[in-house]
Amino acid sequence: MEGEEDEEGEGISGPYNATEVNDQIFDELKLPQELVQDVQKAWQALLSGAESREAAGEAIYGALFDAAPSLQGLFKTPRAVMSMRFVNG
Repeated sequence: MEGEEDEEGEGISGPYNATEVNDQIFDELKLPQELVQDVQKAWQALLSGAESREAAGEAIYGALFDAAPSLQGLFKTPRAVMSMRFVNG
């Protein structure tokens, strides 16, 4: 079934396999429950370790553009607004 662990248990298979971008679909992403819990724990750790939600958003925004500076020109919204969108959804 698409979106489940591959036969070797090494990751996600199907259209969302994390090895290539598929811009032809917009299906629901299904992840193993253990991975979901790990991501939720990491998110809570980020939020609890930051001075504020704004600081957590700024950390995400900063890390994104440190890793890929060329993406910065794609964002027209002010940095402070984008930082809050990262943490508030």
